[in-house]
Amino acid sequence: MRFSKKAIRQRVVPILIYPFLGIMVFWFRVLPIQWLRRFAAYVAGKVIKLADRSRRQAFANIKNVYGDEISEGEREVMVHQVFTEIIKSFFDYIAYSKLTDKQRFFSLIEVEGEEHLKAAYEKGKGVICLIPHVSSWEFAAITPPMLGYETSAASKELRMKCINDKMIKFRARRGMKNISREDSYTKLVDVLRKGECLILMIDQDTTVKSIFVDFMGRQAYTPIGASRLALETGALIVPMVMTRREDDNYRFIIYPELPVTNTGNLEVDLFENTQRQNKVLEDIIRTYPNQWVWMHERWRTTPESLAKYYKKKKACCSSVDKK
Repeated sequence: MRFSKKAIRQRVVPILIYPFLGIMVFWFRVLPIQWLRRFAAYVAGKVIKLADRSRRQAFANIKNVYGDEISEGEREVMVHQVFTEIIKSFFDYIAYSKLTDKQRFFSLIEVEGEEHLKAAYEKGKGVICLIPHVSSWEFAAITPPMLGYETSAASKELRMKCINDKMIKFRARRGMKNISREDSYTKLVDVLRKGECLILMIDQDTTVKSIFVDFMGRQAYTPIGASRLALETGALIVPMVMTRREDDNYRFIIYPELPVTNTGNLEVDLFENTQRQNKVLEDIIRTYPNQWVWMHERWRTTPESLAKYYKKKKACCSSVDKK
């Protein structure tokens, strides 16, 4: 049997990476956290130079959103802060990957607004925890179960199975149940019908069912999963975010539940609810702009590109049918 270069790479790279990952996890757990955070700032400086495409994407997104509100120099500083925060958050998560003691966990993470989650959870209809990719979203996802709430999260499976399995293991230690995005939609419904929490993130351009709604002044292709689930199950939607504090630890902020529009007109309801969710996420990101993933191609899909895609797909299907 002959393998392509891509197939060989997909098999060999995880084998080479896994031992390194194990060594990294070990040292990150034993080294002082202050050292790791300083090292993260150093690594960020190197990554910015190597990841030129991501740097330029982040710079362009910031410029498109803020325009002349901030200077070019300020945009460069913001990009550096964003890369530093992402790497620092990743290092922190690895360093504390075995942390299950609640007292130690909540000395690292201060919780604000838990009364909003508690009130929604006690209604027994299920809670959709709406979390943006700000600071350590991995810490954000495991905080509700650490607080004592039954919680599952829908996530896309990582390409490297060894790393994907590690991340699922780290989440499970803190009580979070993982649901692959490729799994059936009914699993998400079941979680909510049991009255549990479900972590969802809709602030990125993905291949899941989406619609165009405003996000930071531009049309953004936004997943409708949270809106659809809320309408179908009666679950409540509670926004929450993990942010970096001034002392370099974290603050987990839980906001009041969002109202859900349910007029019976599905198209209108999906639009209104998804737009409302985008607005609250936008407000959060604008409050903590140097902690969001600006290098993501959030506005990649446009009405024009989507129409072109469907036209090409239709033409392809037609040619197959003719054969």
